[in-house]
Amino acid sequence: MLQHEPLSRILGRREFWGLEFALSADTLDPRSETETVVDAVLRRRPDRYAHMRILDLGTGTGCLLLALLSEYPWANGIGVDIVEGAVRTAICNAAALGLADRAHFIVSDWGAALSGRFDTIVANPPYIASADLLRLPRQVTCYDPPRALDGGREGLAGYRAIAAALPKLLTANGIFVSEVGMNQADTVAAMVRANGLVCEEIDKDLAGIDRCVIARLGRIVIG
Repeated sequence: MLQHEPLSRILGRREFWGLEFALSADTLDPRSETETVVDAVLRRRPDRYAHMRILDLGTGTGCLLLALLSEYPWANGIGVDIVEGAVRTAICNAAALGLADRAHFIVSDWGAALSGRFDTIVANPPYIASADLLRLPRQVTCYDPPRALDGGREGLAGYRAIAAALPKLLTANGIFVSEVGMNQADTVAAMVRANGLVCEEIDKDLAGIDRCVIARLGRIVIG
């Protein structure tokens, strides 16, 4: 009987942004469309030697944070995940890539345990509606952790929590870049606008699907 196990799960690793990441049962298998987030940041932050503080919400393997740190040698960052096993995996990946001195990972429910502000915030929260989980291919439902897929009734629960936290987490000139699911971009953009941000643009992935919402603070931050 075919088990539909992806090769990446058999090997226990996945290439992302030209880097190799170890996978675990607690982490999502990074997809190529998620590289759109990295590309979106690079195009809007062209100074590769900027001293930048990066936050990765829902870090999983750490792929977004670590890919960005590989491109910005003077940046440092924090990756957050609610699952302790995912955080352990991200810590191992940072060490394997020689980035452990600039990447720190914590267990937290989105930004609840954080203080201070960040110049760049990236996110790839779960965005599948709960009722749609059983419709996903077996290679997804059988091997990716449900918690990394299930975005609640509408697939938007993570975005609501993140959008509410952004005003206290972004620096005055900070940028927020988040992956979104199919047909979610306009709704997520409306959420961040409702929390005082300006939606700068929506980027498409290589398949032409709206994949990234890019936003900045729409008002001056004091304090």
